[in-house]
Order: sequence, then C-alpha cells, then structure tokens
Amino acid sequence: MAIHRLLAIMSRLRDPQNGCPWDLEQSFKTIAPYTVEEAYEVADAIERQDLPALRDELGDLLFQVVFHAQLAQEQGAFGFDDVVDAICDKMERRHPHVFGDAEVAGAAAQTAAWEEHKRKERAEKNGSVLDDVPIALPALTRANKLGKRAAQVGFEWSDINGAIEKLDEEIAEFKAEIRSQMCLQTDATHNADDSQRQHERLAAEIGDVLFCIVNVCRYLRIEPEQALKRTNASFERRFRYVERGLEAQGKTPQQATLAEMDALWDEGKAQERRGSTP
Repeated sequence: MAIHRLLAIMSRLRDPQNGCPWDLEQSFKTIAPYTVEEAYEVADAIERQDLPALRDELGDLLFQVVFHAQLAQEQGAFGFDDVVDAICDKMERRHPHVFGDAEVAGAAAQTAAWEEHKRKERAEKNGSVLDDVPIALPALTRANKLGKRAAQVGFEWSDINGAIEKLDEEIAEFKAEIRSQMCLQTDATHNADDSQRQHERLAAEIGDVLFCIVNVCRYLRIEPEQALKRTNASFERRFRYVERGLEAQGKTPQQATLAEMDALWDEGKAQERRGSTP
C-alpha cells in the first residue's frame, strides 16, 4: 500500500545514522506550526477549487500526521496504526446509525447526535464542557466554539435579542473607555505605566466586543472566520481598484488625498453592486 511507502520514508528520514539532519532535530513542538500551515494550505486549495493543488496539499498534511506518529513511536507512546485505530473506533462510535442499529432522521439530527456523543465522552472524563477546544485555533473560531459549548448546557440567551443587547452594552463600554483614556492623556501626571494599563484595558474592551459579535454570528448561523475572510477579500479587491484608479490619474496612494481614495472606493463598491468586478 502507498501508506507503507510513506511510513518507510518517514522512518528513514528519522534514522539516527543515515537520516536527514533537519528531520532528526525536530520535535512535536517544532513541527506543530508546519501542521497548522499545511491545514490552511488545504483550505486554500479548496477555496480556489484547485484539485491538483488539493491532492498535493493533502499529501503534505498527511505527512505531518505521519511525522507526529513517528515521533510518538520513538518515545514508545503510540504509532501510526494506533492513530488509525483510534479514529476508526471514534467514527464507528459516533455513527451508530451507520455502524449500529440507531436511526437518525436527517443531517440536522445527526449533528445533534454527534454533539451528544461528544458531550457524553467529555462527561465520562469528568472535565469541563470547554475541555478540548484547542487553544491554537484562530481566535474567532475558538470564540465560536467556546460559545457553542457553553450554549449546550444552557448558558445562552433565549434569542438573538439578548446577544445584540450584550453587544450594544460592550460597545458602550468600549466607547466609554476611549473617552476615559482621552481625558487621562491630558493629565500632566500621566506616565508610561498608566499608558500600558490603559492599553491593556482598551484591548480587553475590544476583545469583549469581538466575542459578542461572534455570539451574534452563532445565533445567525454565520461562521465568523468565513465572514471576516470574505470581508478581507472584499477590502483587498476594492483597495486594489483604488490603486488602479489612482495609477490611471498618475498618482500613488501616498500622493492622493483621503477624499480622492474614498471616491474611488465608492466607485468600485458601486460597480460590485451592479454585478461587475471592479
């Protein structure tokens, strides 16, 4: 099988006598960033609908799994076969309607059943409902998962109005903090320590606003990470339109006024609404 070839390659790379010096220096911690990067590259290939690239990126991601399994095997913890067995057991356990006698009506019911299986597994470990939400997730994605987990045990508003009211409350607190800091900055006794504390408070208030926005997204069944990703793409597209427009006028963004750039921005946005690409 092809996987056996990959496992043999990985074992050779980590061979103490004849392996690759770079691979021999690696550990779980040093490899982890590459694992995350490869997962993002898989997602990027999917977003671009580039199937040849997806094939290659999936191979890169699989190699990361094999690398971690090799490291664990060298420590006597587990091997690649154990990884495969564990995920097979989990999939069979969480799909009793496929591998057992349970019946599930539709995808929504299956999602609910899946979450219930995971909840029971966490309960058996006597842990928090927030356990195993990875810390390394992008902050928006992790906030969404934390909110969903808390909601599973009833820690949520009865409807979206509560989430929106909380967002309004946090925005008001954020504005109040900004006003407070503007007043303090005019104080002659203001020093570097005061500035640092103010910065930390402001960062905390912004974090609260962002978390509340994620909660609103959850009620609307909008993935915040994807929503922001679309907005990033829209911003990039429109700003490039501004740059092209200025170039046609013989200007650079540095030479243009904000009003000039704003006018081109609105022009590009209007074109998008008419269905044409700016």
